[in-house]
Amino acid sequence: MLDRLVKPGQELARLIPPGKVRDALHGVWLGHPAHPALVQVPTGAWLSASVVGLRADQEPVARALTAIGLAGAVPAVLTGLADWSEQHEQQMRVGVVHALANATAITCYATSLATARPAVSRALRLAGLAAVSAGGFLGGHLAFRLAGGANHAEAVPHLIEPGWHGLMPESDLRQGALVRAMLGEVPVAAIRRGGQVHVLADRCSHLSGSLAEGELSGDQVTCPWHGSAFCLRDGSVVRGPATAPQPSFETRIVDGVVEVRLPGAG
Repeated sequence: MLDRLVKPGQELARLIPPGKVRDALHGVWLGHPAHPALVQVPTGAWLSASVVGLRADQEPVARALTAIGLAGAVPAVLTGLADWSEQHEQQMRVGVVHALANATAITCYATSLATARPAVSRALRLAGLAAVSAGGFLGGHLAFRLAGGANHAEAVPHLIEPGWHGLMPESDLRQGALVRAMLGEVPVAAIRRGGQVHVLADRCSHLSGSLAEGELSGDQVTCPWHGSAFCLRDGSVVRGPATAPQPSFETRIVDGVVEVRLPGAG
């Protein structure tokens, strides 16, 4: 049942093509997903409306807060839809239920504005609060238990000791070709371009796709899973859905061995 909703949902979300608008929705500019921050506006406004509206003389205030929440729901929905469309199957199933709960909340609060009967408005707001609370619970499960939106490269600096480490013989690097290597227990992607060697953590910060299996274009590498692109020089995000930069290693060649050092390791 849920899987039937995934494909049309993805098609809808992908009407926004890759580029500045989509990256803005993902939160590339912010350095982490924008959706969790934006949901605070409708959630806070609706909670306040539901509580304030319990008093009959505060109905105008409750209606104003409801309207603010509905306006704030628009960017929250757009950012959530963009993020959801680039996730794993299990995450997307939970995301569907999360979206349905929030759609129910939007419907309840919007209908509460359409009715002139205060008692009915009050009941609809309380029903909407219950729905948005359920949606928030599922959103937390999606973000923390299923790691949707988490930085999947965050652990890398904590798994590597400070200082220089031998990575691989220089001869194992081919000009212009990505090579996957292990630095202790951390996989990395290395490439020789011209007279320089670039090394990034291999697992994409978005959802752990292997950059060594990705596509090269100029000075950037694109993850094969969801299309996140990173600069080879410093690991910065060139294109989302990734929002966190890729750990980038300093490199040098000593006696025919490529050595690497990660700033901030340890």
